[in-house]
Amino acid sequence: MNILAIGDVVGTIGCQYLRQKLPLLKKAEHIDLVIANGENSADGNGITPASAEYLFSSGVDVITAGNHTFRRKESYRTFDEQPFLIRPANFPEGTTPGRGYTVYDFGRQQVTVINLMGCLYLEALDDPYTTIDRILQQVDTKIIVLDFHAEATAEKMALAYYLDGRISAFFGTHTHVPTADAQILPGGTGYITDVGMTGPKHSVLGVKTELAIRKFKEKLPVRFETADGDCKMDCIKFIVDDRSGKTIDLRSMEI
Repeated sequence: MNILAIGDVVGTIGCQYLRQKLPLLKKAEHIDLVIANGENSADGNGITPASAEYLFSSGVDVITAGNHTFRRKESYRTFDEQPFLIRPANFPEGTTPGRGYTVYDFGRQQVTVINLMGCLYLEALDDPYTTIDRILQQVDTKIIVLDFHAEATAEKMALAYYLDGRISAFFGTHTHVPTADAQILPGGTGYITDVGMTGPKHSVLGVKTELAIRKFKEKLPVRFETADGDCKMDCIKFIVDDRSGKTIDLRSMEI
């Protein structure tokens, strides 16, 4: 099975670029399942019902989220009603909308997609180790993919080795900068610390450069705006063996 994971989609410009590039990429790479992090898909951060629907209609099968999950209140109902829009599973159960994982059914094969958020330098949520152990006891699919939305590279790598051989693929999101460490871990789990982002190339993590510079230089509040201009789509393709559930090949790409 060919699984494509796409880095954080930033704003309207990132959504439009994904729609422009994804259909041809899916055909060229024989992609079976597309997962995209959409927590920044609305202009000004967060995700809205409209931006989620735009990504789905552009060819994304499962949308994951992160620390901006609940920035837009209008999305709360969508998280409850749309089974393939998931939020980090270690948000408190019962008090936050939505679900932390989903099962995508192909008929011949099922894939579990899980979303978790790190705790270092981000909001202190439930322990991701305890959370993922609980989920893995509940699911029985051969193929399992995790989007770990986290700041610290060490936190991502440690969790990946903890899960090595227990899940098929692990991709990190949040930092918007693709890492050069795509690899298959010893137990057969495909891994990358951060897949990157989908949005304007000449920006600071998707933000207009002059606004980011002003923030760092002047130390005063700045209202960030999404940059414009040429875009890119950072993604990684995992080739997963249907029988073993292990990654047998992978390739990170900038489209």
